[in-house]
Amino acid sequence: MLLIGVKEENGWLLSRWNLTYKVGWEHICKAAAAIFDYYDGLEILADGEAVEVSSKEDVLHLDEAGDLVIRGMSKIIKAPLMITFYNQTNAVSVSVAGVSDEFKEADYQRFNMSLGQYMDSIELAMYR
Repeated sequence: MLLIGVKEENGWLLSRWNLTYKVGWEHICKAAAAIFDYYDGLEILADGEAVEVSSKEDVLHLDEAGDLVIRGMSKIIKAPLMITFYNQTNAVSVSVAGVSDEFKEADYQRFNMSLGQYMDSIELAMYR
């Protein structure tokens, strides 16, 4: 995944990423299912509406929507994280709370080093 840009806003780092290819709903759901177990207080939204899921298998069967949001406390990043996938596009938005020195400043290179591998892993999960 390619980091397009990052900016700081109200204590959050807001970023935009591009996937290698445009993806459909099935790919997005596979990515969400792959990271399901790595969040505390996980919430999933489809088109802005909360979706009830109790397992990652449930995520694979969500009704198609224009976007899918995964948010909660990331066990890997160790910060509140929100990822928005947009159906039929290559665009992904990521917001990270500035709760540590690592995520206090909107520095492109530093942010890319912090999240690049994580985002690449999510993209790869879309094709498993």
